[in-house]
Amino acid sequence: MPAIINTDNAELAQSVIDIIKTCYDPEIPIDIWELGLIYEINIDNENNLNVKMTLTSPSCPVAETLPPEVEDKLRDVKGVRSAKIEITFEPPWEKDMMSEVAQLELGFM
Repeated sequence: MPAIINTDNAELAQSVIDIIKTCYDPEIPIDIWELGLIYEINIDNENNLNVKMTLTSPSCPVAETLPPEVEDKLRDVKGVRSAKIEITFEPPWEKDMMSEVAQLELGFM
């Protein structure tokens, strides 16, 4: 399930995705973009960023650290005025949400 991207600023959206790809779930050696943990990216006309993401499970050991790490990195993206991470578990994450790249790397394909 690819992330929904809502913005008129494709260049800034790509910069956001590039930074998200530097964030990893420490238990799985795949970045959170390829894992399919990012559900939605919203950038308004003033370049305020809201990212809706999930975790591999509600009891994920990095639930307290990963979202703030991602949010901090996104605040540093050139052009982003503010950044906020929203955690959701709807729909629940499933391994089918991973990209083909991630599935291949983890031996699921």
